[in-house]
Amino acid sequence: MMFARSPRFVGLVGLVVLVLAAGRAEAQGPRRPRTPNDMLKSTEVAPDHKVTFRIYAPKAEAVSVGGDFGRGQMTKDDKGVWSLTVGPLEPDFYTYTFTVDGVRTIDPKNAMIKQGLGSLDSMFLVPGEAAEFEELKADVPHGEVRQAFYRSHTLDQTRSVHIYTPPGYEGGSERYPVFYLLHGAGDDDRGWTNVGRAGFILDNLIAAKKAVPMVVVMPNGSLPRPANMPRFTPGSPPSPELRAAMEAMQNRFTDELLREIIPFVEKHYRVHSDPEHRAIAGLSMGGGQTWRVVSSHPDQFAYVGLWSAAVFRRNAEDGEKPYEVFLKDADRINRSIRILSISVGDKDFLVEGSKHLAEMLEKHGIKHELHISGGGHTWINWRHYLKDLAPRLFR
Repeated sequence: MMFARSPRFVGLVGLVVLVLAAGRAEAQGPRRPRTPNDMLKSTEVAPDHKVTFRIYAPKAEAVSVGGDFGRGQMTKDDKGVWSLTVGPLEPDFYTYTFTVDGVRTIDPKNAMIKQGLGSLDSMFLVPGEAAEFEELKADVPHGEVRQAFYRSHTLDQTRSVHIYTPPGYEGGSERYPVFYLLHGAGDDDRGWTNVGRAGFILDNLIAAKKAVPMVVVMPNGSLPRPANMPRFTPGSPPSPELRAAMEAMQNRFTDELLREIIPFVEKHYRVHSDPEHRAIAGLSMGGGQTWRVVSSHPDQFAYVGLWSAAVFRRNAEDGEKPYEVFLKDADRINRSIRILSISVGDKDFLVEGSKHLAEMLEKHGIKHELHISGGGHTWINWRHYLKDLAPRLFR
C-alpha cells in the first residue's frame, strides 16, 4: 500500500531532524575553535637534511629545543608557533625535547618516543643511506624481540630481560651463539630495542650475511640505588664515596648476570653455553659493568666491547689494584679473549677514562683495540658501534 507525503508531513519531519541535530550539538558542547596547532608539522626534515622544529605555545615567553644535535632557542611568529631550523644532520635517528618556560616536555605532535627510567624523549629520523643499517626494511627477514621474566635471588625480586632471536629460530632446532648487550644509566632492558634499534640492526646484518645469526640478550642493568648514594655530575670526576658505591653496584650486577641471567637464558633458549660462543658489550654504565664482569671473570666471554665506558680512570696507574688478577697474566687473557674493543667519541665526557684504560692494558701486554670516533655520549655512536662489532663476533 502506498501513502502520499503531504507538504505538511515533510515539513514536520524536517523540523524533527533539525531539533535532534541541535540536541546532539548541545550535548557535545560548543565546537573548539581551530588553532595553528591543528595542522602543525612539529618536525620537518628537508631534502638537504636540515630539520625544522615547531611547537604551538602562544602564551610562552621562552622556548628551546635540544637533543643529540645540540640545543637552540626558538623564535615565535604572530600565530604563536615557535620554530628553529638546525643542520644539516647526518642520516640517523635523533632524540629531542622542548623546554617551554623552563619546563622540559616531549613533542605533543610526535608519537615516536624514547622511554627511559623517569624520563621521556621524542625521536625522529633523518633518512638516508648512512641510516639504512638501522631501518625497518620490508624485504628483510625479521627476528623477534620478546620480554621475558625471571626470579632474581641475587636481588630478591622478579626482573625482566629483552631477548632477540634471529630469523628462523622458531622453526629450527640448532643452537646459537649469544651476545649480552648492556644499556646505560637512565634506561632499562627496553633501551637497546626502543632507541638502540638492536633488532633491526641485527636483522639487516644477518640478511646481508655480514653477521652470523645470534641470540641477543638485553638485561636490565639498572639496579636499586642505595638511598645515600652520591649523585654523579657529568664532566666531573666522581668522589671516592661515589666510586665505592658504583663499584659495589657493578659487583652486584656481575652476580646478577652470572648467577641469574646467563643460567636463565641457557635453560630457556637454544644457545651455546661455552665462552667461545659468548660475547658481551655495554655502553656508558653498561660499559663499566662489562669491564667489571670481564676483569673479574675473563674466562667467561671471548668477545668484549666497551663503549663510552664509565670506568672513571684518571691515568693508567689509577686504581689498578681491583684488577690485579686480570692484569698479571696477559698470556691467559690474550688466549681467552679474542676481541677486546674499546670505542668512544672524541667529544664524549668519558673519553679520557677510555684512553687511560687502553694505556693500562697496553702497559700489561693485554691485546685490545681503541677506536676514537667523532661525536659525543649519544645513541648515534652506540648504534654504530653495534653495527661495527656484531659482524666480527663468533667468526
